[in-house]
Amino acid sequence: MIEQEIYDLMERFGRSGLSALKLSTPDYTIELNQGGSAPALAASQATQSPDACPDAEAALTVNAPMVGTFYSRPSPEQEPFVKVGDTIRKGQPLFLLEAMKMMSEVPAPCDLVVESVLKADGALCSFGEPLLRYRAV
Repeated sequence: MIEQEIYDLMERFGRSGLSALKLSTPDYTIELNQGGSAPALAASQATQSPDACPDAEAALTVNAPMVGTFYSRPSPEQEPFVKVGDTIRKGQPLFLLEAMKMMSEVPAPCDLVVESVLKADGALCSFGEPLLRYRAV
């Protein structure tokens, strides 16, 4: 499978109603997942249940769900999704991650106040790397 075919597969998968796809051949395996927010928004406390909002006093992080490029704004000429001190509602976009020319919006895991943005716009990030520090409200 050539690179363009992989991009085409990812694009079609993104438009489909599927939440997971696994394609295996003797030469390679491709796994695609979408729609699940739990891995992308795993807070720094492993004991937290997915629907529970953490203790309002604890400083938590939103971590990178994949390797990619961090973008704090929808486009270079627009304002950032969030700024330090902003109060954000659950599900509101926090930032974008780009991987293989696909942009993924990362939503807020709960109602929160942004304490700090840990990455610069356009910076590369690793899987699981903290990108934003917040306090639950």
